[in-house]
Amino acid sequence: MGAFFFKMKKIVEIKDDLIIGENGDQDLTADLFIPSEGTENGAAIVFVHGGGWREGDKVQLRGYGILLAREGFVCLCTAYRLSQEALWPAQIQDVKCAIRYIRTNAENLKIDPNRIGVSGNSAGGHLSLMAGLSSSDPNFEGEAGCNEVSSKVKAICAIYPPAQIRKYDDSDPIIDAYKALMGKDAEQVDYDKASPLLQIQKDFPPTMLIHGSTDSVVDLSDSTDIYKKLVDLGVPSELHIYSEEEHAFDSQSGYGRSVAELQNLFFKKYL
Repeated sequence: MGAFFFKMKKIVEIKDDLIIGENGDQDLTADLFIPSEGTENGAAIVFVHGGGWREGDKVQLRGYGILLAREGFVCLCTAYRLSQEALWPAQIQDVKCAIRYIRTNAENLKIDPNRIGVSGNSAGGHLSLMAGLSSSDPNFEGEAGCNEVSSKVKAICAIYPPAQIRKYDDSDPIIDAYKALMGKDAEQVDYDKASPLLQIQKDFPPTMLIHGSTDSVVDLSDSTDIYKKLVDLGVPSELHIYSEEEHAFDSQSGYGRSVAELQNLFFKKYL
């Protein structure tokens, strides 16, 4: 089944650099991937790139946008303000704006506004998990645009995501990225509010976690801890561990297609 669904070449309409919101004098942009007519399944996925919240670009997950659009999903690969441009919670505000953009344009995109998922890798995986906390903090919404509709998502995929933003653990290999994201004035409570592991409740959306077993950047325990909490709360969840694989293993073509297929099956089940 997996090999077959990727051999079928289907035309995808791509609209690059759409302006989907605005923060001050900075436009929020995204790339839109639209399935060919007659192949739409009525659902949409917002993809969020990684890069430690301080680098990376929306083109990073372009391959997923194309592959999943071939399966009938409307896909949006969004940019967001990086930590050197704006401190937390600017990043989640931009992701939520992207979700609201899709919902606002649901009729034109031929999707059900209640069938929107979010997926991201690394820092984007963290932001995808945070997007599931739609009511945790009104400050997470921001005012970038489309604020008249909800930013709620129905399902989440998080690929090797940081589960807890740590302030004091200098043994964590990305502690500097946490500090750059949060800023020097952030208190412990701010770090806790930005940590999915500490905020998830039983009403959290169905979630799929994907991680390499030998990840030296984001430890596997970040995903296993999230998974255990989701199971304890009764949230439908999946955990896929790729043996002996490092961080960003899905950047390799074969693994990327494998991860895309997992997302295809997961989102078709839960969206």
